[in-house]
Amino acid sequence: MKKPIAPYQCVAISPIAYNISKRSDITRNLDNIEMMIDAAIGISDINMPVKLVALPEGALTGFGDEAFDLDHVLCANEFFIEVPGPESEQLGEIAKKYSTYIIFQCKARLPHVIKDRFFNMMYVINPEGKVVHQAAKNHIWCRERSCTPHDIYDRWVELFGDGIDAFYPVLKTDDIGNIGVICCSDGEYPEAVRALAFQGAEVIYRPSEAMMMTASGAGRGGSWMIQNQGHAEFNSVYMICPNIGPVYPHPKAAFPANISGGNSHIVDYRGEIMSHSNNNVNTFVAAILDIEALRNFRTMNLNSNWIKDLRVELFKNMYQTPIHPKNLWLNESPVRHEEADKIYRRNIKGLLERGVYTAPAYEHEGVRYTGQATSEAEWREMQKLWDGFTD
Repeated sequence: MKKPIAPYQCVAISPIAYNISKRSDITRNLDNIEMMIDAAIGISDINMPVKLVALPEGALTGFGDEAFDLDHVLCANEFFIEVPGPESEQLGEIAKKYSTYIIFQCKARLPHVIKDRFFNMMYVINPEGKVVHQAAKNHIWCRERSCTPHDIYDRWVELFGDGIDAFYPVLKTDDIGNIGVICCSDGEYPEAVRALAFQGAEVIYRPSEAMMMTASGAGRGGSWMIQNQGHAEFNSVYMICPNIGPVYPHPKAAFPANISGGNSHIVDYRGEIMSHSNNNVNTFVAAILDIEALRNFRTMNLNSNWIKDLRVELFKNMYQTPIHPKNLWLNESPVRHEEADKIYRRNIKGLLERGVYTAPAYEHEGVRYTGQATSEAEWREMQKLWDGFTD
């Protein structure tokens, strides 16, 4: 007989972080993360056992590769991790200590898929300390230069197939329910959470969002929170949404920049906010998840469990014409920000030509990249700012 899943507590932390200059710098961020998990569980487990801990995007590495517009291949080979590895092992020891699952994000290499690339990856560690699930971010922010499965589509499909589960897999467990993971910009697209819901997901992890998303409008949480409430309501899922704390651009910086605007939150399967914090300076949010209540709602209700009567045939041709080109980085390295902007401009032009967008009455330059790419020589000089960081 199937055993019911007891209600449990989920904790989502918001640590401060340092941009890294090499992989070994991650240890400083991990030490702070460990302290934060100790504190968050110590404070919150009096309410209900903590069985799920979620970390935000950027918690391990910061966002230096994006901020400094560094060469993709350099970052792949010097900055980012492979899993399993020492970083996941340290988190695994914490998971064992507290008998909890831990979900984390880190940009990572997948050398068995393709060399000299890094992907924005999400991982789940089980209470035995083992990595039991992984998924790649499929949609990236226009100032992020991670490789995505779509960027090497032919290779990804060759290895993993072209089913929904190849891009949006779900971890099914007997003790905390069915877990799906997306990251930041993935959640700008309703299809991402719907794809996970179709795979059976009940709890969705969506870490980190930046200003202006988190502070737009007069309400709390900005459009980021609005999106996550919509995802939860439309798909009858819990949304776990931790945001990164202030980020130090380098260890010699006197102060960090609060690039995210905070507003971590947890949403229930009706779209109601269960826990929310404006503050994101080494803090956390926590809420009790009831998977059995969610399952009852999905299967016994005839009104608000929307997937049950979705007329799928109406939409089957909507995505036949491509918008963003696939296989961009299958044979070439991802480009810097200024060149990437041209790709997005071509996408907009294509939508205008198709009549999806209507051109305004007047034209102007619009958004352009105002920063400057960092050369390798400039970067080697900048790296001195990290001297002694991990001593």
